[in-house]
Amino acid sequence: MINILIVDDHAIVRKGIRQILLETSDKYAVEEACNGQEALEKVYKNNYDLVLMDISMPGRSGLDILKQLKQEKPKVPVIILSVYPEEQYAVRALKTGAAGYLTKESAPEELIRAIRKVSRGGGKYVTASIAEKLASAIGIDLEKLPHEDLSNREYQVLCMIASGKTATQISEELSLSVKTVSTYRTRILGKMGMKNNAELTHYAVKNSLV
Repeated sequence: MINILIVDDHAIVRKGIRQILLETSDKYAVEEACNGQEALEKVYKNNYDLVLMDISMPGRSGLDILKQLKQEKPKVPVIILSVYPEEQYAVRALKTGAAGYLTKESAPEELIRAIRKVSRGGGKYVTASIAEKLASAIGIDLEKLPHEDLSNREYQVLCMIASGKTATQISEELSLSVKTVSTYRTRILGKMGMKNNAELTHYAVKNSLV
């Protein structure tokens, strides 16, 4: 029996993943959490073979929850299942401690392969394209790019700004005040030595972050 916790703020996504698991020959015990805080509480109380978690949720992001989980429950593997493309978050998620990264466009068969490998102690599940990005990142680390110094939340806001979202749209999606989003933007500009959103967007496109 493989014990899995599915963490996603959309009920339809949680039910869809549960259905995919039930249609396999494997035996799963599945529990759900709708946000990061609920996920933390459940992981502290129960023993899971695997946590399957989204990045973008109200309140704290999946990456921040992942970081805390790896500090406090390092043996619990976490696969990130996100709507964001690999270019944006895969390397950062794996560096933070994820055991795998899949987009929500992945085929159900790939999700099952990843779950089987990771839950049975098989280490990390990395697609060929992510492996290539990791190899490149090792070289890049020798000379850090500016966005590498951003916190996970700052990086998330950077990607959203570069995608053309307004402060109001970002605040609604991340459940933050517009003032807080503005504060993050100011920090990002300061850390990256840039003056405006146009420069941030140009940088993000140049470095394949969007």
